[in-house]
Amino acid sequence: MKMRLLGGIAALVLAVIGTVLLVNYVSNADRRAQSSLDPVDVVVVEKPVPAGTSVQELSSYVQIRSVPSTAKADGALTALDKTSGQVTSVALEPGEQLLGSRLINPAERIMPGAVPVPDGMQEVTVLLPPESVVGGTIRAGDLVGLFVTQTDPNNAQVASTQLVFDKVLVTAIQQAPASTGTAQEGTSAVPSGASFVTLARNSTDAAKVILSARVGNIWLTKQSATTPESPKTPVSTSGIFQ
Repeated sequence: MKMRLLGGIAALVLAVIGTVLLVNYVSNADRRAQSSLDPVDVVVVEKPVPAGTSVQELSSYVQIRSVPSTAKADGALTALDKTSGQVTSVALEPGEQLLGSRLINPAERIMPGAVPVPDGMQEVTVLLPPESVVGGTIRAGDLVGLFVTQTDPNNAQVASTQLVFDKVLVTAIQQAPASTGTAQEGTSAVPSGASFVTLARNSTDAAKVILSARVGNIWLTKQSATTPESPKTPVSTSGIFQ
C-alpha cells in the first residue's frame, strides 16, 4: 500500500514537471517565433478618414500597431510626430497602413471639384476676372492671399490696396474654358472668362469679403502653407514709388 502511494506521488510530480517543461518550451517557441518576425510599429487606420483631414485631427482615427517587418507596407509611417501641418490627400479606409505618400502639404491638394469646409467655417463666393485669380491657375484646395483695392471716398484720384487675409482656403472654383487658340510651347492658353471662387471663412470675414466685392476690387495671390505672414500695410497711389 505504501509503495503504491509513493508511486502515485512520484507520477504526479513527474506530470507536474512535464507540464511545466512543456509550457516553458511552448512559451520559448512563441518568443523565438516573434523574434524571427522582427516586429515593427506602424500607424494603422481604425476609422474611415475623409480626404483633407489634418494630421492634428488624424490622431483620433489611427492607432500604432506592432506588425511583422515583412508585413509593413513600403512607406508606412511609424508615428505622426514628423508630419505636422500636412493633410490626407485621399480618403482612408480602416485596416490600411498610413503611407507617407497619403499626406501632403495643404497647398498641394488639388481636386477637380471641391474640398471639405473646415469646422467652424462657412463658404462665400466671389466673381473675379482671370488676372485676379493668378491667370486662372487657382484650384480647389489652394491657399490664397486676399487683397482689396478701394478708392478714397474723399478723393476719387487716390486708391489704396491692402492685404486683408492670408492663407484663405479655396473650397471650389468654377471657371470658363480656356481659349481654344494655340499656345506656344511652355505657355498655357489664356482663360476666356471670369471665375466663381468659393472661399472658406468665418462669418465676420465672410462679411468683409462680400463688402469688398461690393465697394472695391478683390485680387488673389497664390500662397503655400510655408508662405510667411505679411504685414497688412495699405499701399496707396501716392505711395507706390516711396
